[in-house]
Amino acid sequence: MLVGLLRKFVRNGAFDVIDHKGRRHRVGDGSPPVCALRLTNARASLRAVRDPSLTVLEGLMNGDLVVEDGELYDFLEICVFNLRNFERLPFARFLSLFDRARLGQSNPVQKARRNVAHHYDLSDALYRLFLDDDLQYSCAYFERPDQPLQEAQLAKKRHIASKLRLEAGNRVLDIGCGWGGLALHLAKAAEVDVTGLTLSVEQQRVANDRAQQENLDACVRFRLQDYRDERSSFDRIVSVGMFEHVGRRNYGEFFRNVRDLLADDGVMLLHSIGRFDPPAPINPFIRKYIFPGADLPSLSEVLSALEPLGLKVTDVEILRLHYAETLRQWRQRFMKRREEAARIYDERFCRMWELYLITCELGFRHLGLMVFQIQLAKTMEALPTTRNYMVEWEEAQAERDRRGDKSRAA
Repeated sequence: MLVGLLRKFVRNGAFDVIDHKGRRHRVGDGSPPVCALRLTNARASLRAVRDPSLTVLEGLMNGDLVVEDGELYDFLEICVFNLRNFERLPFARFLSLFDRARLGQSNPVQKARRNVAHHYDLSDALYRLFLDDDLQYSCAYFERPDQPLQEAQLAKKRHIASKLRLEAGNRVLDIGCGWGGLALHLAKAAEVDVTGLTLSVEQQRVANDRAQQENLDACVRFRLQDYRDERSSFDRIVSVGMFEHVGRRNYGEFFRNVRDLLADDGVMLLHSIGRFDPPAPINPFIRKYIFPGADLPSLSEVLSALEPLGLKVTDVEILRLHYAETLRQWRQRFMKRREEAARIYDERFCRMWELYLITCELGFRHLGLMVFQIQLAKTMEALPTTRNYMVEWEEAQAERDRRGDKSRAA
């Protein structure tokens, strides 16, 4: 049954399927197979055809399907190359009628807390296995192709800061502050006061510990709080990697809160994963096991939510393959320390995490995912009329960072 379905849409590339009796079946365009997919039990085929975009990945996670004679990445890349063929099948079009992921998306505070805890309250020891030293868990900014992850994440923070046009004494709000790295960077780079908001207990604990260790707790603090409960006014607002968790029906609410919190001459920078193509649900495996409640907006959805609110879009930048490279380096670092991850959780978790990293990387390489940075202001006069200030600040900060590295090395 599974072989029959695969043969209907796998036309680019080839792999073998080994059924539970050991019989080998060729699938694909006749080119040499890059790997073999083994079914470990009689029911694996039936389960895998129910909703392949979900159940094939579940089978790989649970050990019902095993990739041999090649790498998991090879198999999943062939699947991605043929995804459009699958989506044209009547069977697949029928399944899509029942995908209601984008119809509801109610996101009250308690549900948002549960969704965040599912992913971000995992042990920080896990994240330290594959993230950079600053625990940056969002798209890095690669200024050159061979740039190490640590440098590219620092470049990302500089790039974001340049768009905020920070001035000493500014009050800054970081919505979805993660483990605090960006907030601490802004405080050191521009002598600003930063409030970070998170719904993750673990992230808040680590971030406040870091602020105390760096003697920045007088000007940087992190709260376990939803952005909708904030009432203060801020000169600058930044949000990195949080908008993906808001949900389409709540975009207007998010931007209304930003408008109300932002000073009249303030600036906001939104950094989020998005889509080049029309709106669509996210990968069902990612939604079910990795980021429950998540959604990836198209630019058309974001801009249509902004237009009625009086917030002016003053700059838009699209980062195309930066996240693909970020995920590739995360995956390589994770695989080098996979045994340590298995000791923290278990082997099934490690398979799930590897599937997550590969699936997301392939999404950015082949399936129209990207990262956008949108700069917002309330007035036309809040920012200069050219982008020179961004470039000048970023270059000056990069030089200060290089001098700091040399002095630390000495």
